[in-house]
Amino acid sequence: MNEKTTGKTVITVVGKDTVGIIAKVCTYLAGHHINVLDISQTIVQDYFNMMMIADLNTSEKPFDEVSADLDEIGREIGVAIRCQREEIFEMMHRI
Repeated sequence: MNEKTTGKTVITVVGKDTVGIIAKVCTYLAGHHINVLDISQTIVQDYFNMMMIADLNTSEKPFDEVSADLDEIGREIGVAIRCQREEIFEMMHRI
């Protein structure tokens, strides 16, 4: 696997709920040929929480650039967006 084909990635978005959060993230992903494999989102009181599994295998951007871009988008819209490679996420959450 080369640097650009990082495989599955876990993307989390957390913050105060506002219009367009999902649209902004998904528009970025689609624009960079990143397929969303699974998505779950909830709103508890006024707080938005979303977790996505995305496939970066067809992206023209490497994982680190995608992660930095999403972090910047999060700052722009007032939420925290974090990306983790799936294998790292799984290792961190084993019981």
